[in-house]
This record gives sequence, structure tokens and C-alpha cells, in this order.
Amino acid sequence: MVLSILAIAAGLIILIGGAEGLVRGASSLAAKLKVSPLVIGLTVVAFGTSAPELTVNVLSALNNSPDLAIGNIVGSNTANVLLILGITALIRTLKVKSSTVWKEIPLALLGVTLLFVMGNDALFDGVGFNALTRTDGIALMALMAIFLYYIFGMAKSERSHSDAKNQDDEQIKIYPYLASTGLTVGGLIALVIGGRLLVNGAIDIAAAAGLSEALIGLTIVAIGTSLPELATSIVAALKGRSDIAVGNIIGSIIFNVFWVLGLTSVITPLPFTSDINFDVLVSVGSMALLFIFMHMAGKRRLIRWEGAVFVVLYIAYLTFLVYRG
Repeated sequence: MVLSILAIAAGLIILIGGAEGLVRGASSLAAKLKVSPLVIGLTVVAFGTSAPELTVNVLSALNNSPDLAIGNIVGSNTANVLLILGITALIRTLKVKSSTVWKEIPLALLGVTLLFVMGNDALFDGVGFNALTRTDGIALMALMAIFLYYIFGMAKSERSHSDAKNQDDEQIKIYPYLASTGLTVGGLIALVIGGRLLVNGAIDIAAAAGLSEALIGLTIVAIGTSLPELATSIVAALKGRSDIAVGNIIGSIIFNVFWVLGLTSVITPLPFTSDINFDVLVSVGSMALLFIFMHMAGKRRLIRWEGAVFVVLYIAYLTFLVYRG
């Protein structure tokens, strides 16, 4: 028990340090490459902070634990929106670009909706099974390729404009390319290590307390693998880097569904139990609510009271999970 507590404490410290390095390095790279922090957030940062989900899912697929693989992604996506964006918006109002509201957020909403459709073969196709098949996985990975093509097109367009230099570069500390890359890569590695330490410690304590494996998967593992996104978004918000804070979350959701679940179901088909449908619909609903909030009084902003609503909803969801067992 003592070692588990020490692992949690060490993991938290490493997470904070990794997030600081990642945000500094990613912001510097964005300025030096003359692309927006949003592009970096949607790609480098999102891919890096999704590494824990990818690791957990690949190991789950290889160990024939499909429930953990699906529950990890569904739970992480819900935590990303309700918990992480909620907490981040409480710290600072998050203002985002028009493309985020009209393109990236709807694409993330499409992803979680597709997960529900693809996982319910019996409902939509009238067959006798529910599963994310290898063909589903290939389709999801193809959509990931389209998303990357869109992002790189956005980056190329930004660099081609004479005003592509970030308007707030003077607020960003610019490092040499080697240092910027080192901070970014080192930060990503620290996030993975710190998140792993914290998750392992939390799982040991939860198991000792007699919690079920399903509950641990949807809560502790899901939240734990989302800790890199939480640390990164909080640090980015404190530094006024809203595009990285939001881009990191939206990009992670897109990576989680299209890349992580796509790759996992290509490795092995994932049986989709009807019990997870409620949790998938909660994930869909949270993304839809984010889209609605971005069009309300804030106008492309997530303001503090909206963040508070997200956090309260997440607490209510966790309470339901504990009650459901």
C-alpha cells in the first residue's frame, strides 16, 4: 500500500513536469515551423498524450481482454470532455478557432457516434453478434488518414500565408530546434511514465479495496490514461495557450477512436457487449453538449459555468458507475 501511494505521488510529479516540457516544446515548434499551436495540438501533442490509451489497448488486444480495450477508450473520451475540458475551462475561458468548432469537434462527434453504430451489428444489421471487426478497424484507420491529410493541408496553408507567424509569438519562449524537439519528446515520455506509475498505483489500491475489474477499467484506468491530457491542458491553459489545451483534447478523442480502436480491432476483433452502450451514449452526449456550448453566448468559447456543468455531469456519471458496480 505504501509503495502504491509513493507511485501515485511520483507519477503526479512526473506528469506535471512532462506537461510543462511538452507545452513549452510544442509551442516553440509551432512558432518556429510557422504553424498554429492548434495544428501542433491536434497532431504531435494529441498523438503523444494518447500513447497511454494506445499502450493499454494493444496489450489488452494481445491478452484477449476486449472489454478493457473498449472501456478504456470510451471512458477516456468521456473523461477528456467532461472532466478535463471542464477543469480547464474553470481555470481559464477557452477560446478556439472557427475551424475547431465547425470541423474538428464535429469530426470527433462523428467518431464516437460511429463507435456506437459499428459496435451494434445486431441492432443495425440484424445479425447475431456485436463486434468491432477488422473491416471496421480498417475503416476507422482510413478516416484517421483523411484527418491527417486535412491537418497537414491546414499546416501547409498556414505556412504559405505571409501572416502565418503566430500573432502571439512574442509571448512564447522560442528554443532552438534541437531543444524544442527535446522538450517535446522528453515531455511525452515523462507523461507516459508518470501516467503509468499513477495508474498502476491506483489500480493496486482499488484492487485491495475490492473494486470490480470492470469498474476499475471504466474509471481508474480511463481517468489514468487521460492524465497526460489533463496535465497538458491545464498547463496550456495557465500559459494562455487555449488552442493547445482544446486541440490536445479534440485530437486525442479523434486519435482514440480512429487510430487506437481502429488498430486494436485490426489486431483482433473486439466483441461489443450491450452493457457498454450506455457509456458510449454518454460519450456521444458529452461531445454533442460541447458542440452546443461552443455556439452559445460564449461564441467559440468554453466559459467557466459551462466547465462547471461538465465537471458536475462527470461526477454524476462516476457516481452512477459506482452504483452500477
